[in-house]
Amino acid sequence: MDAAIRAALDQRFPRYTEYDPAVPIWCLTPHRGGCLHRFFDTSPLSPSGRYLGCIRLLQEERPPHPGEEAEVVVVDLATGDERVVARTRGFEGQMGANLNWGKDDRTLLFNDVDTATWDVHCVRLDWPTGETFRFGRGIYQASPDGRYVLCTNPRAMRRTQNGYGVVVPDEHVPSNFGLSDEDGLFLADTETGECRMLISVREAVERTAPADQLAEYDNWENYFFHCKWSPDGQRILFSLRRFPRGLENRLDLLHKRGTIRYDVFTMLPDGSELFNAVPADQWDKGGHHINWFPDGTRLSMNLNVDRTGMRFMEVNRDGTNLHKLFESPAGSGHPTIHPSEAFLVTDTYVFESFAYGDGTTPLRLVELPSGQESALARIRSATPVQKEHVSLRLDPHPAWDRTWRYLLFNACPDHTRRVYLADMTSVIDRLAPSWG
Repeated sequence: MDAAIRAALDQRFPRYTEYDPAVPIWCLTPHRGGCLHRFFDTSPLSPSGRYLGCIRLLQEERPPHPGEEAEVVVVDLATGDERVVARTRGFEGQMGANLNWGKDDRTLLFNDVDTATWDVHCVRLDWPTGETFRFGRGIYQASPDGRYVLCTNPRAMRRTQNGYGVVVPDEHVPSNFGLSDEDGLFLADTETGECRMLISVREAVERTAPADQLAEYDNWENYFFHCKWSPDGQRILFSLRRFPRGLENRLDLLHKRGTIRYDVFTMLPDGSELFNAVPADQWDKGGHHINWFPDGTRLSMNLNVDRTGMRFMEVNRDGTNLHKLFESPAGSGHPTIHPSEAFLVTDTYVFESFAYGDGTTPLRLVELPSGQESALARIRSATPVQKEHVSLRLDPHPAWDRTWRYLLFNACPDHTRRVYLADMTSVIDRLAPSWG
């Protein structure tokens, strides 16, 4: 983001001032609402920092039905203009249509669904002209240079958790009994449209699991879920979720049964150097939201490693040196480490102890290595319907822009989804003055 755009924020967007934030914050979607950015590992700002890309839900009262549409929205931070540039039927409530920026400020990448076949594809959109190119099996995350997209199976994500893939009729949600050779992690070229499987579910497990554990996987349904590029684009992280065969209602099992086991793998894009970095016997203790450290060699996450409560954790990409960043404070939400490694930022679920009990939650700033904590802001994140529809909660998902100086997050201060931007310059100057 250049200085002119930063200077224009106060002229174009309303400031958020409730509860006296520690940093300047602006609402970037002050008009119709219903907007959310993707996730805590992806910048919703374009490569230059001028444009915000987000998804607008056209109704926020219930989960989407198959074939319903959402809007793809671009906000010009220099002018304040908000423009609907496309519609998509490939979205859910937590991460929208997995909207990513491509190679430049003109290129957006997102999921869409062909309702004639219920197949999923990735859309490459030149949003100023409306020119589109459809390819592959969908998108979860784009590489940092925008050339490639990773995806698992967007239709199958609903087996373990609603909100992260696409909605299709139940009879079109795939099933993976045992270890699949056909389902896996896919890579697509955004220029040519070529799409290929990088690794199957079967191969990932058979190359990493002890021989005496393979029979267990065959007795479960196995699905890849998250997949993430390291910030330098050199490595890939992906997760496997599994649950026993024979369950009756095999949709959104994370919120119904508590019977899911997790494994998290890392590898090079050519399939080599494959590791099960955080195996199920660790996740069974309670854990979530694994992410890359900015250096691309380590992973961060929340994990109840001692079964005494969630802690912020670090582990090498090969699974070695799993350890707490500090004993206190406890972990929460979606932690992301600043590349200075002077601090981390995370959000809080409304049911966690750090929440204020009235639907507002803090954006937490935790200094490294001391663990000293303060609140960057307090803002409402509870939605009116999340008790009835857990997939329609609104996670703030604090995400850094590409300069690592601005933080984007979701909130719901007036009962509709909005996207905010926080200027973290003062925090960086105080905690990491020599960084950058």
